[in-house]
Amino acid sequence: MQAVSLSFFRFRAVSARLWALGMMGAARIALPRIDGLEFWKLCGSGTGEGFTPVPNTAVYAILATWRDEDTARRQVAQSKLWNRYRNRASEDWTVFLSPSSVRGQWSGVTPFTAQGKAPTGPLAALTRATVKPRVAAKFWGQVPDISDVIGADPNVIFKIGIGEVPLLHQVTFSIWPDAETMADFARKPDGPHQRAIDAVRSGEWFREELYARFSVTGDMGTWGGASPLKKLEATS
Repeated sequence: MQAVSLSFFRFRAVSARLWALGMMGAARIALPRIDGLEFWKLCGSGTGEGFTPVPNTAVYAILATWRDEDTARRQVAQSKLWNRYRNRASEDWTVFLSPSSVRGQWSGVTPFTAQGKAPTGPLAALTRATVKPRVAAKFWGQVPDISDVIGADPNVIFKIGIGEVPLLHQVTFSIWPDAETMADFARKPDGPHQRAIDAVRSGEWFREELYARFSVTGDMGTWGGASPLKKLEATS
């Protein structure tokens, strides 16, 4: 059964940040050689909590799909590449996910295999889009600030904006305590999130889109000094 890992690494020193930037190219050599790894993406991050044009040079991410969760946990904990990142980073956190639904494509393929079961506990949402280059400037000048909208919601457990190419390839990732809470945020008929989505669709900004939901199956490491999933205990 397919498993997904999303690993975040925070780098403090300038030398470590430069190393992480270089690995956006160098890690492409090592990743295909890792046993059990099926699909992967190397991402930088933005300064906001959703779509944002301003890069954060301190945070990088690796998204990966694996043949099963045992392989995912073992390779994230033990593989040479992940340990190289971990040894340079001041902090790292990995969340493990099981896909429950997916629509769209990423680089021409559908990377996640939905298990067909709706999440009954905490869930994660991932939205990925390729902004058309010819309208990128107009998009960033006119699109409503989804980042602020997500960040202001008191129910979201974790949120971040990442991407492969600044300005063009954007990903939002968020974790919610349950499906109902996330739906309340996303589907308010005239809420700020829906208005933002309507503006994007009417402007035909995207060349490629992908929307996926996941069950959260566990994590490893810390972010901001603790596991973000600990917030789930407070909401339960």
